[in-house]
Amino acid sequence: MKIIVSAGGTGGHIYPALALLKKFQEKEKNLEILYIGTHNRMEKDLIPKMGYKYEALEIYGFSKTKMIQNMKNISYLVKAYKKCLKIMEKFQPDAVIGFGGYVTFPVIKAAKKLGFKTYLHEQNSIPGKSNIWLSKMVDTVFVSIKSSEKYFPKAKKIIYSGNPCGDGALTTKKINKETLGFAKNKKLIVIVAGSLGSRTINEKCKPFLLMASDKPYEILYITGKNYYEDFIKDTVFPHNVKVVPFIDNLNSYLLDAYLIITRSGASTISEILALNIPSILIPSPYVANNHQYYNALDLVNLKVAEMIEEKNLKTDILEITINELINNKTKYQEMVNNLKKIATKEASLIIYEEVRKNIK
Repeated sequence: MKIIVSAGGTGGHIYPALALLKKFQEKEKNLEILYIGTHNRMEKDLIPKMGYKYEALEIYGFSKTKMIQNMKNISYLVKAYKKCLKIMEKFQPDAVIGFGGYVTFPVIKAAKKLGFKTYLHEQNSIPGKSNIWLSKMVDTVFVSIKSSEKYFPKAKKIIYSGNPCGDGALTTKKINKETLGFAKNKKLIVIVAGSLGSRTINEKCKPFLLMASDKPYEILYITGKNYYEDFIKDTVFPHNVKVVPFIDNLNSYLLDAYLIITRSGASTISEILALNIPSILIPSPYVANNHQYYNALDLVNLKVAEMIEEKNLKTDILEITINELINNKTKYQEMVNNLKKIATKEASLIIYEEVRKNIK
């Protein structure tokens, strides 16, 4: 089997693609992989280091205000498209799979022109413009969140697969919270400010942590590597609060958690859904198209999460929201039950099986 994967720009696009490639490698003995990405973003270094054959396209996103630059970007897009045609004529893929980012556009368009099987995967609840446009021409669109199906009215076929980034969580082995010094008989709340951290979340959550000594639960607070030293400087936290910069195998501890409080990026959402953990989501307001807000809103509407917008994140609001889930056992159990209802099996397996059955 020969496949081309294209994803670029951010980890939200790239990591699901890598998770899928892992599944293809498990299933196919004779597999050839070609990854097409940008010439200047994170995938250009990450993918070759992982041993995958890589082709780079010089291509840029379009601006709402820089019209002169947009004219230049059109010429780059045309050149990228022509390059993709040459690449694919030589490689002859059995399938071409796009995971988003503007680099995906010329890749899928060229694959369609040459008659190859094409697929898209959308990670967010509200798709980007590129994926919406491309959905008209691909054979199948895979979605991570079921409600996003409505944004692809002209797609030939839509499959609710989930996000391959959540697959690892399905096989995670539990590590008891006692190994971190927590009590066995108390509920654990995990608050994650991100792998690198969020200054705003840290600043707004710190007063809550300092007032948590009388709470009937314990808290694991992850500051992110960039903010840990400043966060703990000259501060003594209550006995029921443990502050760390980062935890490599966080999912293993989340299996012992009662509640997680975190951002609502696509990869994070996929892990929450896979682990069936009720959550309080704090969307980042700094991402394109406000994707995190709509991801969180979708989970709120499904009654599997609560949301606090960053502008509303205050000690009293956070405490009230947590207490509601701690004290209202009926509401909490409803969230757990709803999570189980929307759970999918392994996302990468769903995608692999659909692609494989269409290869002669």
